[in-house]
Amino acid sequence: MSQQEVSWNQQVAAMPADADVLTKAPGGVASRWVMVGLIGVLLLAFLLSISLGSVAIPLGDVVSVLFGGEASKATWATIVLQFRLPKALTAMLAGAALAVSGLQMQTLFRNPLAGPFVLGVSSGASLGVALVVLGVGAGSASLLAGLNLLGNLGVAAAASVGAGAVMGMVLAVARRVHSSMTLLILGLLFGYATSGLVSILLYFAISERIQTYVLWTFGSFGKVTWSQMAVFMPTILGALALSLLLTKPLNALLLGETYARSMGLHVDRARIGIVISASVLAGVVTAFCGPIAFLGVAVPHLCRSLFNTSDHRLLLPGVALLGASLALLADLIAHMPGSSITLPLNAVTSLVGAPVVAWVIMRRRNLRQSFAA
Repeated sequence: MSQQEVSWNQQVAAMPADADVLTKAPGGVASRWVMVGLIGVLLLAFLLSISLGSVAIPLGDVVSVLFGGEASKATWATIVLQFRLPKALTAMLAGAALAVSGLQMQTLFRNPLAGPFVLGVSSGASLGVALVVLGVGAGSASLLAGLNLLGNLGVAAAASVGAGAVMGMVLAVARRVHSSMTLLILGLLFGYATSGLVSILLYFAISERIQTYVLWTFGSFGKVTWSQMAVFMPTILGALALSLLLTKPLNALLLGETYARSMGLHVDRARIGIVISASVLAGVVTAFCGPIAFLGVAVPHLCRSLFNTSDHRLLLPGVALLGASLALLADLIAHMPGSSITLPLNAVTSLVGAPVVAWVIMRRRNLRQSFAA
């Protein structure tokens, strides 16, 4: 690929065109205030997620229960600790995981529209879950209900392997195809292929499992129990920690593999680490929460606009905070406070993420027109 093509891809992805941008300090007063604001929004969204629902609980009682006190009504403590707290923690972890995974994919594939859902990675994770779960037992309220610790670990591993397999195929194609649009089309084709295999598994599954699996595909943060949290939380936190260790390789890859090698980066090793981290993050969230659309694509672009930088020293914690906040807010909207109606989570995230993706496409078109002029 020529230097002009490399520069074009960098500007399309809202990434820096020279190394000076990456060598500057990632702080600054504005960036610090943005980070503080994201933390504040996350805390507010967390409290609202626990306080609001079909039964409204005063914030004072919520805080009292969270710190070991008692609520005005005994049932409120049960609702907070057994239902809303694990759901809120799941939403935070899932939102952060999908956002970080999307950021890593956009940098690795040098494509502004890359993400777990768009590239078919979530479909690969769904295939892994289907292979393990669909033939096990009878239907229940949750696809993973009744599994022990080893079973939950197996499902998480299967989803991660499925996500990694699809991501590896897309990466292999990306090294031969330099067109962003072609890569996206191939990612969609991989997703359709894995969805076809899932459909075959559904055809031979029992009817109760089919209904449960279809409900699982709608997405939900409320099906993760405390026993499943023992697998979900450590796995997500471990993969997020690995992503932080990849900050420097991600920054180096912004400027192309040739430049990264000149800086002494072992590109193949860095690529493997990124694939593992992104696959585990996307795969485990898909296994326990279902395939959540658009968060992985939209959040990195929103975060780049907030910080006005492509430096991963800021973006990685930034997208984690913003992704967690948006996941909490999407879940809050889906549960329609004051009502017993629950909307499909994927419908809400699609309504939020689709305009962002449209903005990215239009912005890319404007960049191409400005270059042509």
